[in-house]
Amino acid sequence: MSGGVDSSVAAKLLAERDYDLSAVFMRNWDTRDESASDIGCQWEKDWEDVQRVCRILDIPCSVIDLHRQYWTKVFEPSLSSWQSGSTPNPDVWCNKEVKFGALLRQLTRDSEVLWLATGHYARKDWQECTRAHSIRPRLLRARDATKDQTYYLSSIPENGLSRALFPLGELQKTQVRCLAAESGLPTAVKEESMGICFVGERRKFSDFLSQYIPPNPGPIIDMTTCQQIATHEGLWNYTIGQGAKVRGCKTRMFVAKKDPKENAVFVVPGSFHPALYVNTIHVENFSWIWTDSFPDDLQTCGMKAQIKYRHCMECEGCVVYRNEHGLRIMLDAPQKGIAAGQVATLYLGDWCLGCGIIDGAEFTS
Repeated sequence: MSGGVDSSVAAKLLAERDYDLSAVFMRNWDTRDESASDIGCQWEKDWEDVQRVCRILDIPCSVIDLHRQYWTKVFEPSLSSWQSGSTPNPDVWCNKEVKFGALLRQLTRDSEVLWLATGHYARKDWQECTRAHSIRPRLLRARDATKDQTYYLSSIPENGLSRALFPLGELQKTQVRCLAAESGLPTAVKEESMGICFVGERRKFSDFLSQYIPPNPGPIIDMTTCQQIATHEGLWNYTIGQGAKVRGCKTRMFVAKKDPKENAVFVVPGSFHPALYVNTIHVENFSWIWTDSFPDDLQTCGMKAQIKYRHCMECEGCVVYRNEHGLRIMLDAPQKGIAAGQVATLYLGDWCLGCGIIDGAEFTS
């Protein structure tokens, strides 16, 4: 449980069924890593909310401190990725490495835990796999398309998915709020938590990263003239497809490319410049949830599928090919804002197949 309304209602729904139920709160970020004090920080407030909900539901709860695992498995790799100019998504890897990794291993070691339930908006079913001669779990998109969180869950391994329960998968967010209010849960009116957990909502992202990454000045180059027009303080301050504040430019400039070798940011005028668009994505290490059973079409004519490279986007149509370097994903229509380091998640309809880190993107004719 996170202390939010979603995990609170997930716990309520399970408490109404015949489960031997207990709650666990993960402490993933230690603010003492940034300051000398850990008093009054957000995790303590969330933990208090978890305890209040559990008292109402009459279920035991406990804290498991996983901040060291989060630091080494999620934060440090993300920090390295930002520093190199890539755009990682720590929340995706938190689910793989921490929630369905370190946490699940600890729970199954310390007790006879059979299931791990979360407040994610996702569904799961079981399907016969003829190639493996077994029944296997499938990760499916939630009924509430606006809240679907399979993108964040696309990295979890099959053994973790097989133990997962998603009680909210068939519900709309409005129903969840109503259930919380009807049950008198104190989290019923709690605001959504947005953004990366260790940054928070009110902190400026670049200010946060500046505590861990020293400045690394380099040129900002106008791709249309090949001239340097400004200097940046670090590649991590810029995101492909987004606006770049450049003093003295009459036209608003947008980031089209970042070159880690030259430590350069390339910009173009206007948000619809052709240099912002790509139609081909490369992923070297794609992790299929069914690791030993991916579609045969990949080897021949390509597999028609859908892709997400951000959580808050509609799925885009694509054709996926497999080669000696990994996956080559051809988009049905050119898109912008695709950057190295982002997570590419593939779907067949509602079925989430897995994900991989984007190595590069380009426009090919």
